[in-house]
Amino acid sequence: MFSFNFDKRTMYIIIGIMLLFILIQYATNPGQLLGLLISAPGVLIAITFHEFAHGYAAYKLGDDTAKRQGRLSLNPFAHLDPVGTLMLLVAGFGWGKPVEVDPRNYTRKISMEKGEAIVSLAGPLMNFILAIIFTLIYCAIYKFASTAFMVSTVGTVIMLLISSTISINIGLGVFNLIPLPPLDGSKIIMPLLPNKAKEFFINNEQIFYIIFVLIWITGIAGTIITPAISLVSKGALALGKLIFRL
Repeated sequence: MFSFNFDKRTMYIIIGIMLLFILIQYATNPGQLLGLLISAPGVLIAITFHEFAHGYAAYKLGDDTAKRQGRLSLNPFAHLDPVGTLMLLVAGFGWGKPVEVDPRNYTRKISMEKGEAIVSLAGPLMNFILAIIFTLIYCAIYKFASTAFMVSTVGTVIMLLISSTISINIGLGVFNLIPLPPLDGSKIIMPLLPNKAKEFFINNEQIFYIIFVLIWITGIAGTIITPAISLVSKGALALGKLIFRL
């Protein structure tokens, strides 16, 4: 049978080279470089809590692998993946260093497959929760802060930081729901697939890695997730406006 000699390392090299060219373009544009700096805190928050949520969900199901590896931590450096972090900075969607779990350790009365789906869902769900929290903070400041603060440099920077954190969390959450390896969505849908589809998914994982790279290179990923990001953003903002009567 014909097989592709393509693995995660190859994927990282390809994406890394592309990101290098993008970063060179950013470095020659002060405005874009400032945008990267504004995005940095949001990226750290989004990735850290996303990966922590994976580890915590697995721990609650009975697997302490993440805890033993120091991944049940809110220290960003325990969770950052160099390529995924840069991608999140420059493209608005990316990933953190995967949390290792061992479904065989689950002590709850749940199948390993469903357990993996729960653990995988925990990451994007955490990002959506954070997006709602920061949206509420944004709306609260907008409602109660003085005009002088809102037009000040400090106020402007704070609002930009919060807005960026909201967008990045939504982007990370939505992107990871795409049902392609290595993203969370591929494991979330697994319990819903018929057995033949599961076998096809598992046996052709390398091909799906190639598809993953291609949809990012061609911009298809952005086309797919942009409407979803917009929908989630509007929903979070509508909730904030409703609560604070804006």
